[in-house]
Amino acid sequence: MIKRLEQMAERFKELNEAVQDPELIKNPKQYKDVMREHSHLSEVMREFEEYKKLLQGIEDAKHLITEEDDHDMKEFAREELKELEEKLPEMEEKLKFLLIPPDPLEEKNIIMEIRGGAGGDEASLFAADLFRMYTRYADMKGWKYEIMGANETEVGGYKEISFSISGKYVYGSLRYEGGVHRVQRVPETESQGRVHTSAVTVAVLPEAEETEIEIRPEDLRVDVMRAGGPGGQCVNTTDSAVRLTHLPTGLVVIQQDEKSQIKNKAKAMRVLRARLFDLEESKKNAERAAARKSMVGSGERSERIRTYNFPQNRVTDHRINLTLYKLDYIMQGYCDELIDALCIYAKEERLHNEL
Repeated sequence: MIKRLEQMAERFKELNEAVQDPELIKNPKQYKDVMREHSHLSEVMREFEEYKKLLQGIEDAKHLITEEDDHDMKEFAREELKELEEKLPEMEEKLKFLLIPPDPLEEKNIIMEIRGGAGGDEASLFAADLFRMYTRYADMKGWKYEIMGANETEVGGYKEISFSISGKYVYGSLRYEGGVHRVQRVPETESQGRVHTSAVTVAVLPEAEETEIEIRPEDLRVDVMRAGGPGGQCVNTTDSAVRLTHLPTGLVVIQQDEKSQIKNKAKAMRVLRARLFDLEESKKNAERAAARKSMVGSGERSERIRTYNFPQNRVTDHRINLTLYKLDYIMQGYCDELIDALCIYAKEERLHNEL
């Protein structure tokens, strides 16, 4: 670990020189990458300096115990040595996690897509429950969210709903929510009190900037049409709905929530860009697919990641074998215990693979 930290110290010196180069700011992407790495290494170096002071303090205390003749000084040195050695494991653990280079995706905003799966009306109702859970969690974090598109059902649920969440460290927090969420409960329409099992799929897409994903006009087909479904008098009388088809990949995005065709197209472009970015990231990680399947962050949409059992007030995350008997609390948006456990587990896995 010390050798790795010393290498990082050398890299930090190089970055200190780089950030003073006036040419750097002329390249926005390189500037952003350099500043991100510099910020991370600044924190590492602060902790490394504290760690070296701690090690030196331990050595000094041991020297006093060995060389000092005064009984009181020896006792003082023993007490100090005990105190310093107790701090050592915690500081080493913190430094280990700081050795992991930051993932630039973690800072990104996201587009989350929730779709009702097996279970019909009950699945659509649970899709709405998950939407409320995530948006309440966003409120608690001080994040902003915006509905991008929604397909409502007659019972008050969603066949599908997509929404953006923006704020600090959004993707870093919610990246492991992608997959199949299974719910077990008695539906309101169930007269005999039987527990039904339904499923909802969640996709978490890091939102791409325009400079990261280029969509050429010739690769895009834009169709406008009249919007369908509830939405007021204008919905079925104006060609406000927009369908974008990305010809090279076949990806299709339909947007009709806004009454303005321009606004619908802008939202559709954001969703398309996020899906294309997600596709590119998946390709980049293809060579690590075997390793990723055993990791918490595999992100497979067909993977059953969590079960919400309402009769037992239980939520179980199957990837990390975590069970909490506070489902009512979590559904109100108090998800920190669950989300933090996933993030810590993922970091431990990543640390294991890095070292």
